[in-house]
Order: sequence, then structure tokens, then C-alpha cells
Amino acid sequence: MEHILIIGGGGTGAALAHDLALRGFKVSLFEKGELLSGTTGRHHGLLHSGARYAVNDHETAAECIAENKILRRITSDAIEPNDGLFVAIDDSDLVYKKHFLQACGDCGISTRELGSDIAITIEPALSADVKLAIQVPDAVMDAWRLGLQFFASAKANSAKIQPYSQAVEIRTGSGCVSAVRIFDYQTQREHDVQADLVVNAAGAWAGGIADMVDIRIPVQPAPGVMVAVNARLTNMVVNRLHPAGQGDIIVPQRNLSILGTSLWLADDPDMVEFPQDHIQKMIELCAALVPAVKDTPVHSAWQAVRPLIGDAQKDHPQMISRTFECYDHRVRDNLEGLVTIIGGKATTMRLMAEKTADLICRKLGRNIPCKTRETKLLHYRKFFEI
Repeated sequence: MEHILIIGGGGTGAALAHDLALRGFKVSLFEKGELLSGTTGRHHGLLHSGARYAVNDHETAAECIAENKILRRITSDAIEPNDGLFVAIDDSDLVYKKHFLQACGDCGISTRELGSDIAITIEPALSADVKLAIQVPDAVMDAWRLGLQFFASAKANSAKIQPYSQAVEIRTGSGCVSAVRIFDYQTQREHDVQADLVVNAAGAWAGGIADMVDIRIPVQPAPGVMVAVNARLTNMVVNRLHPAGQGDIIVPQRNLSILGTSLWLADDPDMVEFPQDHIQKMIELCAALVPAVKDTPVHSAWQAVRPLIGDAQKDHPQMISRTFECYDHRVRDNLEGLVTIIGGKATTMRLMAEKTADLICRKLGRNIPCKTRETKLLHYRKFFEI
């Protein structure tokens, strides 16, 4: 069976290793650091219903609600099905309600409108300024546990998962990828790994992998700051009922509340400075939804770099679609043996893997259907036992 080499040990790489191993391929995955230590392990943990994107990014919204339902079926260990509220605070939010409800309906996202009295009864910490709320099937995921469930399932099907192993060179010859040069941080040695096909699944770092073979891909690193305050202030995810912006979501994670998220564009995901003023900015904006945010001690703050698909026509980063693209570089750049997957959300990692694996099967002339929609993932602890 053909050997597929995956560069990148985030959620997409994990889901792809699982998908390909289920289809019977020999799989090797290399991650330069700890598994899931990039964007996947740093986001706020929202399992999107798609409602956040329904008005302005219909494709992503439809992807999210479909994957939300699938992930709830195939894993329970990493998901808290606590739903979400989109909360109207002022008159402009009320004007947005009509567009929001219509768009959610068009995308197949269930909604339930709640009066302010009911919303505050359900979530007493909400602002007294709440005019109404709309309930949607958001949920919360543990990004590390979910990623490890994919990795555990891949390992159970003989995938070779290797952290602390960095791809430092992609060797080519006669218009084809021949091998990947790997630096093993544990042995401090380099070695070449040959494969029938290489997948660039490095997320925000995918541009650097493509640069190794003088290919330019439209990945746009987009950092954002999140702040965890030291209390679970709400049980449900709370969003502002307006176009997706900054500082307009609160995600409960165990006994913390994650406030997010700021957004700006960067050239290099490894050269991003942490803007300290964004911490206070997130607190002030989220306090409009839940006033207790201001009086709750900060537990921690961090930044994550989104792997958006760059679009020169979009002047505002919030308007860049959160969908994904999969490139066959033989078709795009006349280089055989390399595929790149970029964009997407943690919620859509399984779908991204399915589409990438489908492309690989077509390229290799294999007619093997995807099995990940119904296959239950192993418990995350199995990763350490296999």
C-alpha cells in the first residue's frame, strides 16, 4: 500500500492520519514540536454551530453545522454539548436579528428565540441590558483531547506519529517530490523519508513548507489574543448578536471563561509580538455581554495564529472566509507528489481530512470511501497506551 507522509501535527494532520489509516494507507506524520502545540492547542475550544458565520460566510457555516453533528456522534469524551446564546444588547443587534435568523435557517442551523427575562433566568450573569437572545447548537470541545482521539485512532491502525521531528527540506527531482529531510530533535540527527505522496498540513506554517519548493500558497497567518478569567461565569457559550468581530464571544471551559478574540494579520507566524493592550480590550468588550468579566481575576492570556486563506480583495480580516482549500501541486504548480491543505476551523478538521484523503485517492487511482463519518474515535488516553 502507498505511503503518505504528513507534515504537521495539529488537528488537521491528526484527522488526516486517522482517515488515511482507516483507508489502509501507510501513514507517517511529523510534527516539529509537541503534538497539537500550534493553533489547534491554542484556540478557545468552541465547537461551532456555524451561526457565527451564517450571515457573511454561508459555506463555512454549512460546513460547521454538518461537522458539529458528526463530531457529537463519533466522540463524547472531548465535547460538552452545552449550546450557545447570541445576545442582543442594543438596537443595532436587534436589526441584525432578522438577517441572522434567515441565514441560520438557510444553513440548516436550528434556532430558538428567547426573551430577555428567560435568557437571564437561564444565564443570570448576562448583562441587564440584554434585549433578547437566540439559542443555537454551539458546544465546547477540549482541543487537546479531541486531537489525541484522532491520533489514538490513527495509531491503532498503524499510523506512525512522530513529534519533535521537523521537515527541513523537501527533495525534488524531475518535477516530482522524492523525499522529505527530517531533523529529529531527540536524536539531533537528520534523515530522509521517502513516500509516495507528501501532504503539507502545517496550518499557519504551511507557507514556509511550500517555500521549500519555491511554491507560493495564499495562507494568511492571522493572530488573535484570548484571555481566560478565573471563573465559569456562564454555562452556555455567549456571543454578541452582530457580525463576527473582536471581543464578542465567551466560551466556558471547565472552571474558566475564555474571552475572545482579537484579530490582525501577520507575515510570519513565528514572529508575532503579543500586544498587551489586547488583554484589556477583550475584557472590556466581553463585559458588555457579562459584566462580571471585569471583576474576575485573569487566569492567563495567550495568542493563536489562524491559518486563513489570504484574499487581497478583503480589506478587513474578519471578512476573510473561514473555509478551506486543498491544492494538488501537480495541477497548480506542475510539481507531482505534494498536496497542501489550508484554512478551515478546528470544527471542520475531520471534513478537511476527508476532502484531502479523497484527493489523494483520486491521484493514486484508489477507490476507497471515507469511513470517518461513522467510526467512533478511541478515548484520548489510548494514545499513550498503544
